[in-house]
Amino acid sequence: MQTQILERMESDVRTYSRSFPVVFTKAQNARLTDETGREYIDFLAGAGTLNYGHNNPHLKQALVDYLATDGIIHGLDFWTAAKRDYLETLEEVILKPRGLDYKVHLPGPTGTNAVEAAIRLARVAKGRHNIVTFTNGFHGVTMGALATTGNRKFREATGGIPTQGASFLPFDGYMGSETDTLDYFEKLLGDKSGGLDVPAGVIVETVQGEGGINVAGLEWLKRLEKICRDHDILLIIDDIQAGCGRTGKFFSFEHAGITPDIVTNSKSLSAFGLPFAHVLMRPELDKWKPGQYNGTFRGFNLAFVTAAAAMRKYWSDDTFERDVQRKARIVEERFQKIAAWLNDKGYTASERGRGLMRGIDVENGEVADKITGKAFENGLVIETSGQDGEVVKCLCPLTITDEDLLEGLDILERSTHEALS
Repeated sequence: MQTQILERMESDVRTYSRSFPVVFTKAQNARLTDETGREYIDFLAGAGTLNYGHNNPHLKQALVDYLATDGIIHGLDFWTAAKRDYLETLEEVILKPRGLDYKVHLPGPTGTNAVEAAIRLARVAKGRHNIVTFTNGFHGVTMGALATTGNRKFREATGGIPTQGASFLPFDGYMGSETDTLDYFEKLLGDKSGGLDVPAGVIVETVQGEGGINVAGLEWLKRLEKICRDHDILLIIDDIQAGCGRTGKFFSFEHAGITPDIVTNSKSLSAFGLPFAHVLMRPELDKWKPGQYNGTFRGFNLAFVTAAAAMRKYWSDDTFERDVQRKARIVEERFQKIAAWLNDKGYTASERGRGLMRGIDVENGEVADKITGKAFENGLVIETSGQDGEVVKCLCPLTITDEDLLEGLDILERSTHEALS
């Protein structure tokens, strides 16, 4: 494979090409093919961007049909037929059946754009600056989002400029299973000398993806919502990686039966790997003045087309949802089996996750790298997450066939044995 030009010209900031140093040429659903013709099963799926698989034929056809009509591709925030269809489908297929009433802000194409807009909106709406965030949270790497992101690796890359405007509190389970970390939050809010500026909003992932597949308990989320309501604080759910069906529901917060004030979505929102993000907000929170938060690519018409097609195809009833949950049980059982083998061999390991957002925590980044490295040799693309990369993380396409799912799990199990026996 010819990689010299890639290695010479691309910045050293690159990451995935270091772990998977081949040149990929095509992909279909959960399979990637490199330029030698070798196939790999994909348990990474664009870090959660390809929930509906690579080159999904239903979505590809919608895209091709739209392109064939000379439909609007780029239109700033013009009204277009594609945008209207997207908003109508979002309302009828997703929001109304869930009893949700949100306005939609199209801030720019990435998740960090959505987070920047959400936290700024919370500040505008409440007239307060502070945003509460949680340990191990990841919300993006632009300056506002970075202030709410816990990992030092990202925070130390500002050139010495301090991040500000956020206060970190312990996530569910951070202090151990016996401690409800929200006791601390509630205590601080009730103590005028506690040092916590009353926040405009709280931003939280229901399952922390980059943080290591840390799962917030459903009762913890319900209590967090109540604390926010009691203290006039906006609850922002960052559903960028955990949303769009990844946990077995379209929105990850549905499991807890809560209603956030603001929701951010990106990654699989376009359903086809196209850059796309939105912010959902309760209508009364829409305090923006025209053009106050904008961007050249705020609403990508090709992404409107594929997103609407995916909602109609997969979310018009609960068939897809139930199938994701069925596959999730398969992954959970196999991950538990792998974790049990690791423990028998003297490696501390545990399985965790929700839906098809799952991980095996081996408590050591070198051990996790050995497993994922051997897995790639054996034909499986899978990454790690967590503060030290200690969690082997499965984000396979939700549309993966049972055959590919089981083969991928077989490869992972075999690779674990080969790497650590």
